[in-house]
Amino acid sequence: MGDLASKGIIVTGATRGIGRAIALEAARRGANVAFNYLQSEARAAALKEEIEGLGVRAMAFRADVGDLKAAREMVNAVKREFGAIDGLVNNAGLTRDKLLVMMTEEDWAEVLRVNLTGAFNFARAAAFMMMKAKRGAILNVTSISGLIGMAGQVNYSAAKAGLIGMTKAMAKELGRMGVRVNALALGFIETDMTAALPEENRQAALAMIPLGRFGTVADVAPTAAYLLSDAASYITGAVIQIDGGLAM
Repeated sequence: MGDLASKGIIVTGATRGIGRAIALEAARRGANVAFNYLQSEARAAALKEEIEGLGVRAMAFRADVGDLKAAREMVNAVKREFGAIDGLVNNAGLTRDKLLVMMTEEDWAEVLRVNLTGAFNFARAAAFMMMKAKRGAILNVTSISGLIGMAGQVNYSAAKAGLIGMTKAMAKELGRMGVRVNALALGFIETDMTAALPEENRQAALAMIPLGRFGTVADVAPTAAYLLSDAASYITGAVIQIDGGLAM
């Protein structure tokens, strides 16, 4: 089957973009994959069908990552169905970009609630099961915004920097129980989010990237799958940049 054969993997925010690519890559490598969605039931159904078409099991849940109760309920349901939670990918996120002086309290709170608290909620729910099993891998999808900061993204940069700190702290706490925690710090990846960039901003971003192009989801998913696999059994607390060299 592959290096994730029969493992139970949860991917948050998986109905499009990076999360979708990671979910499908895990399924291609033999994992049973559960994912949450919040809005598009049609996209969720399509992804579930595509995963099952790869010969593995799939579960879709309408769940808000910012709701700890919902996170617990989803994780418990996946454990009952798959038998174990071997991997968790905290991918769900959103942006509400504005300059600091224009940013509302809601803009600040919602980005931190989804991007940072959402990851905490799922990690907390899954960690109990992983610690008991003495195995598991948590992967937090963060951003170079959390490493170098980006103008107009005070809320997003703060949330993604928080994810990096959380990754390292969790790696130290959970390592003795056989649970690994790592992060991917992504640069500009071709998704719906980057497609909405004005052409002027896009060209300015490209000029800063040593490799001269935006990344694709195909640049991200294999690394994510590797970090979830036993091949990465001696990697924890790492923040791996997939950014074309932007944040060097």
